Amino acid sequence: MTTTSLLAAAAAPSGASFFIQTIPLVLVFVIFWFLLIRPQQKRMKEHQAEIAAVKKGDRVVTGGGLIGKVTKVGDTEVEVELGPNVRVQALKSTLSQVVDPTARPAND
Repeated sequence: MTTTSLLAAAAAPSGASFFIQTIPLVLVFVIFWFLLIRPQQKRMKEHQAEIAAVKKGDRVVTGGGLIGKVTKVGDTEVEVELGPNVRVQALKSTLSQVVDPTARPAND
């Protein structure tokens, strides 16, 4: 056999070697799916459900970090009272979380 024929035989992939080479890639994808992608999708669904269920009287945190009390709820907007006689309209999609009123501060 000449050197050229040896290189050609080595470069020609067989079905089994291709399958063996793809196994690590598939395993990496599966690991990423269960450790990163799936938990993130679960948190996103929970957040969307929490924001969709916001109601009058809830305390919320906006995307800008403002904390206020919801005074009016619409389909896509909420009215948030930030202080006495200070009310702003905010899109529901910009709310970052609904604050649990029974939660105690960390420094107590």
